[in-house]
Amino acid sequence: MNKLVTQDYLVFILYFIIVASYGYWIYRRRKSKEHDSKAFFLAEGSLTWWAIGASLIASNISAEQFVGMSGDGFFAGVAVACYEWVAAIALIIIAVWFMPIYLKNKIYTMPQFLKMRYNNTVSLIMTVFWLFLYILVNLTSILYLGAVAISGLVGPEYLHPIMIGLAFFALLITLGGMKVIGFTDVIQVAVLIIGGLATIYFALQQVSHHVGDGTGVANGFSTLMKDAPDHFHMIFDKPTAESSQYDIQRYVILPGISMYFLGQWIVNLNYWGCNQYITQRALGADLNTARTGILFAGMLKIMMPIIVMLPGIAAYVLYKNGVSMTGLTPNVAPENLYQIKDKAYSSVLAFLPTGLRGLSVAALTAAIVASLAGKANSISTIFTLDIYKKYMGKDATEKQLVVIGKLAIVVAMLLGLMLTWNDTLGIGGEGGFTFIQKYTGFISPGILAMFLLGMFWKRTTGAAAVAGILVGFITSVIFNNYAAEWFGHETLLYTAFPIIKEGITTWEIPFLVCMGWSGLFTVLVMVAISLAGPKVNPQAINIERGMFKVSPRVLTMIVITLILITAIYVRFW
Repeated sequence: MNKLVTQDYLVFILYFIIVASYGYWIYRRRKSKEHDSKAFFLAEGSLTWWAIGASLIASNISAEQFVGMSGDGFFAGVAVACYEWVAAIALIIIAVWFMPIYLKNKIYTMPQFLKMRYNNTVSLIMTVFWLFLYILVNLTSILYLGAVAISGLVGPEYLHPIMIGLAFFALLITLGGMKVIGFTDVIQVAVLIIGGLATIYFALQQVSHHVGDGTGVANGFSTLMKDAPDHFHMIFDKPTAESSQYDIQRYVILPGISMYFLGQWIVNLNYWGCNQYITQRALGADLNTARTGILFAGMLKIMMPIIVMLPGIAAYVLYKNGVSMTGLTPNVAPENLYQIKDKAYSSVLAFLPTGLRGLSVAALTAAIVASLAGKANSISTIFTLDIYKKYMGKDATEKQLVVIGKLAIVVAMLLGLMLTWNDTLGIGGEGGFTFIQKYTGFISPGILAMFLLGMFWKRTTGAAAVAGILVGFITSVIFNNYAAEWFGHETLLYTAFPIIKEGITTWEIPFLVCMGWSGLFTVLVMVAISLAGPKVNPQAINIERGMFKVSPRVLTMIVITLILITAIYVRFW
């Protein structure tokens, strides 16, 4: 059933016109540099700190958060916000220690860093890895989950037209280059935050009205905490033989304190520090601007769970108390909530009044389009600069590079549409947010180990880097798919838990635990191989005294971020 009316469509169309017009204006302003490859791919030197920070958030917060994280909020609660709050700390590490190395060495792409630090072989292997990952996991999941969420409001029969519309809108922005993406992301973030806050405001009003004993947002939030206390704990206890299937499933997704030893740090440091899609925003700026923009993004990350996770908890409380929810099958047993969790966000949007519903759909669309544009630009950048320029068109002019980059954007978007048309990859079955984290995690341990050791240990060799890629991937596959069967359900390294879905029992090790052990073994193998090489690798990074010194403004932002994160964990532990 279509939940949108004429006023909602008018608000949405107005949003589209504003973003498209602003993007075109930005494009016209950079017309003189339209055939400059660095300007097209990096917006070199033209993004301000607030544009960098806003673009980082707009690119990061997308359908996997609005749909996937809201769904995990519905299923598991506030614990899923660890991805956002640990990210805020990870961004401090990236700003202070990673960015000086990238900018000092004039790094424009992640494969370029690997070539400089190791060799062409390592760079080429990872270039191919990243292209497959960005297209098969990230681009497809953003497009599919976004279309599912919006079609939940306008009708499932519009799923494919919505997919086409999202891809086309993103294509328009992406073809304008990184400067257009960066500055339109400022509008996208503003719409995202305003629409997101409106959504949670009316969701809490509904909770207060249907479940609470008063009125208003404060009463609604208080009702959430009273009615679903199990949804307001950051750390889950390890299940026992007496634990319910529901508690086991939640723990497998978010395995308590154990995920903080390595898994969460691997996810976030790799995503924010070794990911072309993200680092690209800051690589064209000076160090102080880049650092300030990254830390600004970190501070915005602290508030993001309010927008993307809290609506899921509100949906859970309303659903639990028998309130009719659009798209949510009634009376589903707790252990089967995973089947409907990705529909939680769109079910909350249906409660919004006319006009604001259109604004919230615009906010969701803004997040999806910004992420699609950023991802497509990164795919184009890596393909053009690290494959085409190096192996196919060594003498290509700047104009030719930009043309190839634009063609790569179109091809990537078409591939994304083909793979999501009938959910070929099974994104819906996994659960959106879990799908991305799990399959990205197959290569995250090897990538992070390769970058960290490459930056800060001069002895790390190219052979160790290649071994790290392979060991990280192989151990991830073994831990996730075979360890429970080969080595048993309970070992010194892990505990596998029985997961029952559709009457079939499988034994699963929490993927964040798998990622942690994979990361540790990868580092050990890389260290062992490097110890057989020279004491100082000729291509080692030269770390200079004072590189990591920060300005008073940067230090202040770091302290504020750490205080806020500490307060959150003390309150919701």
